[in-house]
Amino acid sequence: MNTQIIKIDEENIDMEMIRKAGEIIRLGGLVAFPTETVYGLGGDALNADSSRKIYAAKGRPSDNPLIVHIANLEALFSIARTIPAVTFKLAERYWPGPLTMIFEKTDKVPSQTTGGLETVAVRMPSDRIARALIEASGGYIAAPSTNRSGRPSPTVAKYVIEDLDGRVDMIIDGGEARLGLESTIVDLTGEKPVILRPGYITKEMLEEILGSVEMDRTAFEENTSQPPKAPGMKYRHYAPRGNLTIVEGELEQVRNFINRELRNSEDQGSRTGVIATDETAGSYRASSIKSVGRRKDEVQIARRLFRILREFDDEGIEVIYSESFEGRGVGQAVMNRLLKAAGHQVIHLEKGSNSE
Repeated sequence: MNTQIIKIDEENIDMEMIRKAGEIIRLGGLVAFPTETVYGLGGDALNADSSRKIYAAKGRPSDNPLIVHIANLEALFSIARTIPAVTFKLAERYWPGPLTMIFEKTDKVPSQTTGGLETVAVRMPSDRIARALIEASGGYIAAPSTNRSGRPSPTVAKYVIEDLDGRVDMIIDGGEARLGLESTIVDLTGEKPVILRPGYITKEMLEEILGSVEMDRTAFEENTSQPPKAPGMKYRHYAPRGNLTIVEGELEQVRNFINRELRNSEDQGSRTGVIATDETAGSYRASSIKSVGRRKDEVQIARRLFRILREFDDEGIEVIYSESFEGRGVGQAVMNRLLKAAGHQVIHLEKGSNSE
């Protein structure tokens, strides 16, 4: 397949190119496009064949649900069978934006889009290119992230092209994603709202509107045999090619432990990498040391994480160690993605233990 690659400026959208991209989706093709979170791989959400093509292009298991992207609230009524009253409070605050809500689906949404489930995940992105494309394509785009299945989600077009050139009809380069982390997913189909995937819209933010909100246990635990209700719940995700290990403990112990392991790996001829912060990056000795930003700036950490994982791949890094980060607020989303990327490979250092 010959993939057309085009550039569109969000501040000066070429509507003729958007119409061409929309026509591709209307006819059953696939278009990769930017959103404010990460790049999405778009197909017609109401066309079962389009959803099959998305799974094939990504190498994605077909029981892993796709998120349906809409451009206006009215579109929700055609695809959601039951819409709780709290939906409109959430939409007023966080749509358009990085929040996905799960509803019972109507028959209009094929099971191929929902991974065989009777529920549908829905999001309204804030990126102007994404919204224009949704409208031009008929109003409903199924769009998982554009990474090949299991790899870090692309936040710039370079990595979309790397993964999908020759596998999709068009790639729209809209610059770097502003947020760099996928949307929060909240399930509204049960007695109590449940966060299935943490993101920029935090548990505390949701509780301001919903009251008590639960966190699904699989967000921070090993994968289970249960069918996933949302993207990223069941399978290893976001993984770099190198072996990633997270180290938890007091910072001084973590630095000592990682440096010792780096020396061992370098002695064995491996190229090594470290995910650190501005405060600690100078403490390590590795082939590649990357800072995600200041330790207290969780938003900056989230924005840089996926790009750093991709850059390690570019550099041929084989062994990667990462510091652990604060597990509250947006930090929950960071740790969720890191744990998935590391395959839950975590070393816990006991307080006061000898890590030299």
